[in-house]
Amino acid sequence: MKVAVLIKQTPDTAELPKVSAQEVQSGAVKATMVINPWDEYAAEEAIQLGDRYGADSVAITMGASTATDALKHALAMGIGEAKLIDSSGVSGDMWTTASILAAAVRAEGDVDLVITGKQSVDENSSSVFIGVACKLGFPLAANVVRIVEIAGGRITVERIADGVQETVSLPLPAVISVGKEINDPRFPSFMGIRKANRASIPVVSAAGLDAGELVKRTNWTNIRKPDEKTEACVIFDGATAAEKAAKLVDALVSDKVL
Repeated sequence: MKVAVLIKQTPDTAELPKVSAQEVQSGAVKATMVINPWDEYAAEEAIQLGDRYGADSVAITMGASTATDALKHALAMGIGEAKLIDSSGVSGDMWTTASILAAAVRAEGDVDLVITGKQSVDENSSSVFIGVACKLGFPLAANVVRIVEIAGGRITVERIADGVQETVSLPLPAVISVGKEINDPRFPSFMGIRKANRASIPVVSAAGLDAGELVKRTNWTNIRKPDEKTEACVIFDGATAAEKAAKLVDALVSDKVL
């Protein structure tokens, strides 16, 4: 069984209160980049699946060469291997990112499960993993809070949807996004950090992946501002509340609201 963990390198939110308005306006902000906190839960779950089912794990991210720091964090936690998809020369939207990540997962061979965090702290879109599942043709379960069982070619999970917790079963291979309720991410050990720092992380060009038509950028054309809507406010006068209510009902009937 092989598990792919999709991670992202994001600014350290602990430093954001220290950024001044002048730095933002001048574009001189230099934030410390770390592994997206939500993705730590995904990495931890992949490690635990290794303990439970003997699953092999690989962490994949797309970004600049400096994004290896996030991958090394995942390796230090206990992820088996890591791959960096070099985003140099790639421009596009989240659909482009999802397409390239999906191609990277396919390049890994027989991946049984793709795990992601529920969102990233910089964009908070919760959209990329949906695109990945779509491009791979894998079933998707979002907001997973517990992996109940993996058996018989299926994965059974508990997820939160619209405030209700439900149990669902998906055929493998599948994609799941996880929330912070699923586990408590471990701190990398000293030996894990030393091993990760010595690791040689393969770098793959995004252009070299077999993404084909998937990486075409979305082009937005004929964008215009919607017509401004104006609403009239009508106040119904009357000697009594009953008289005001009667006028209101008459108006609603006249406008075919009732």
